[in-house]
Amino acid sequence: MEFYIVKILFFSALAFIFTIIVAPLLTHYLYKYKLGKKIRNAGETPIFSGLHAHKEGTPTMGGVLIWGTVLVFIFGFSLLSDFFPDTIFQHLNFLSRSETLLPLGALVITALIGLVDDWLDVRGKGVLGGGGLKLRHRLLIYTLIAIAGALWFYFKLDWTVFHVPFFGNFEIGAWYIPIFIFIIVATSFSVNETDGLDGLAGGTLLISFAAYGIIAFLLGRFELATFCGVIIGALLAFLWFNIPPARFYMGDTGSMSLGVTLGIIAMMTNNSLLLIPIGVIFLLESLSVIIQLSSKKFRGKKVFLSAPIHHHFQAIGWSEAKVVMRFWVIAAIGAATGLMIFLLDQKF
Repeated sequence: MEFYIVKILFFSALAFIFTIIVAPLLTHYLYKYKLGKKIRNAGETPIFSGLHAHKEGTPTMGGVLIWGTVLVFIFGFSLLSDFFPDTIFQHLNFLSRSETLLPLGALVITALIGLVDDWLDVRGKGVLGGGGLKLRHRLLIYTLIAIAGALWFYFKLDWTVFHVPFFGNFEIGAWYIPIFIFIIVATSFSVNETDGLDGLAGGTLLISFAAYGIIAFLLGRFELATFCGVIIGALLAFLWFNIPPARFYMGDTGSMSLGVTLGIIAMMTNNSLLLIPIGVIFLLESLSVIIQLSSKKFRGKKVFLSAPIHHHFQAIGWSEAKVVMRFWVIAAIGAATGLMIFLLDQKF
């Protein structure tokens, strides 16, 4: 048990150091080729555009640092364990077919799709002539990835059990597929909507992955916990450069991939309902968008000055740093609540 604690902490620290070293190289590349963020047209979103006009041109695609670090570490130490069997490297290898292969695949596939979306955005191109993918196209991508994951869980892993805290496991059969799809789509959409202020998505994701890393560890899924540890270390380094004023942004290559991966990990630990408290900020962000769009469609007026809700607080006069740090506090309280529920559920 002590070894696995050391292993997770070692990889978290090493991922932080590696990402800190690599980040300036990525920053140089992003600025050199002017891969900067585009701000939406002021005529369509006047409040948002007014608040964020100064961010025009700040590089995006910073999420490459996070999933790139995970790729280097998981395959690097896997190769080292193959080349040097019966050494410490064999024990440090955390590439596991049963624990980390699926979230790794989801992370990389979604990250590459997000990278294409970011490229379209910075080049002012899009599926229908806009900048990047439209909301409906993103939802379609989330759904397709979620369907693939659901079918894998259901047919390949024979997973048909859904856990409800304090009530136990329920055999739900084929209903597992639509429930899985909904959770993955909802999580990925919510995380993507949260990525709007310097440090907001990075900080809240770090807290969420830390919570699920602890859950995975307590369930004895040590390689999955190590996987979360690497993401945490990379996110810490990312935040070093992303806190106001940001040197670069996460971009869809980061928010899309990490959102899907968080949902996958929640399903793998069979504690997806804990996403409600652990990802409370993501939930509030997506609900604010749904409420805003529904109100404009059916009532002809807005509920919030701007959506997602973090923009509403900016619009009423909160500074960007105040919004981000207060949302971090709420996220930490939510994660602590989720862990408390998990521990009580395990005990009773």
